[in-house]
Amino acid sequence: MSEPAVTVKRPASLKKTILRLLLYFVVLDVCVITLYPYFAMLCTALKGRGEIFATQGTILPITALWSNFVDIWSLAPMAKYMLNSFLIAGGSTLIAMLCGIPAAYALARMKFKGQTAFLAFVIVSQMFAPVVLLIGIYQVMLALHLTDSIWGLIFINAAFNQAFTVWLLRGTFMGISAEMEQAATIDGCTRVQSMMRVLLPVAAPGIVTTLIFIFINAWNEYTVALCLIKTDTLKPLTVGINIFNGYNIIEWQYLFAASIFAIIPVVILFMCIEKNLVSGLASGGVKG
Repeated sequence: MSEPAVTVKRPASLKKTILRLLLYFVVLDVCVITLYPYFAMLCTALKGRGEIFATQGTILPITALWSNFVDIWSLAPMAKYMLNSFLIAGGSTLIAMLCGIPAAYALARMKFKGQTAFLAFVIVSQMFAPVVLLIGIYQVMLALHLTDSIWGLIFINAAFNQAFTVWLLRGTFMGISAEMEQAATIDGCTRVQSMMRVLLPVAAPGIVTTLIFIFINAWNEYTVALCLIKTDTLKPLTVGINIFNGYNIIEWQYLFAASIFAIIPVVILFMCIEKNLVSGLASGGVKG
């Protein structure tokens, strides 16, 4: 009678298993560290005022007050704030893409004097935060009569995201073979038609990635909106939720409940474009 075979794990296989377990552990730690602030935000949003300021408080609420998510809509014009944010983010994204796509196409496909200097200027313009230029921005908006105006915020956010749009889309277009457009030109298409019918559909992942980043940047903008918008009904959500930050007390449960509503659109957008995100970033990183 033959003895049963004994399987001996090779050292290399054991090492690979250990490394994989360590990788899972690191990924789990990163996920916990990243998601914990949102978990704490949700728990605080479900607490009452007395429980939040209790001396012996805990992270988890003793009694979940889901009514906090309903009360904020009557305590503040949340619907108006969210509508303003959608108008500002959507409008600035549309303008930035309409201006950025032709500019990126020209930089990727055409050669002209000063191209290198122009690209350097595009990169340098990204180094200035809006807060550094805040006084100049306010003076320009004041001269154009666009202070306390949603249109003013749309133009400012579109301008600040323009350099990022051009740079990322230029890399995306350069990663696409020019022979495809040349073939379309031979078939009778103009340069604009070849760009619209051939280049843009192929560059869709990069375009979608750029679009979502512009929308998020405009949606999260706070400093410029805080300085330019004075009318309460014109405030975006990032500024409007400060209504729960009083002089004497901060209504943390309402502030965090409103903040959760503020991040929901961004999460939904990420879920919609998750498949195109990696490929879009990779195509936008092509060296020119």
